Amino acid sequence: MYPPDLVAPMAKDLTDHGVTGLTNPEEVINTLDNQDGTLLLVVNSVCGCAAANARPGVKIALQHEKTPAKAVTVFAGVNKEATAKAREYLLPYPPSSPSIALFKDGKLVHFIERHHIEGRSAVMIAENLKMAFDQYC
Repeated sequence: MYPPDLVAPMAKDLTDHGVTGLTNPEEVINTLDNQDGTLLLVVNSVCGCAAANARPGVKIALQHEKTPAKAVTVFAGVNKEATAKAREYLLPYPPSSPSIALFKDGKLVHFIERHHIEGRSAVMIAENLKMAFDQYC
C-alpha cells in the first residue's frame, strides 16, 4: 500500500475532472450494480504509464461531445478492497493497472488493458475511448 500523501495528487488528477473516487467495496457494489446507461471505470495506478498516458487520455476523452453518464475510479495499491471488488466486474480480463473499462447497462463493452496503455500516447488512448463513447454513449 502506498502512503496517502504520495498518491493524493495522482487521485486528484482524475477527481478534479469529474471522475468519482470509489474507496471501498460497498461504493463499488452500489455504483456498478445499479448502473443504467454508460459508466467509465478507471483503475488508477502510481506507474508512469498511468501518469503519462492513462490519466491524461481519460481527461482528454471526457471532453468529447459524447461521454459516459458517469465516470468512477479505484486506485490499485491504495484502495485494495475497492480495487479487488471492481476487478470482479472486469472478468474475464486479468487484473491490470492501469486499465479503463466502459460499461453499458451493467455490461462490460470496452476494455483497455495496461498492455494497450504502455507505449501509447494519451492522445491515442483518448481516441480509442472516444470511438467507444461514440458507439455506446
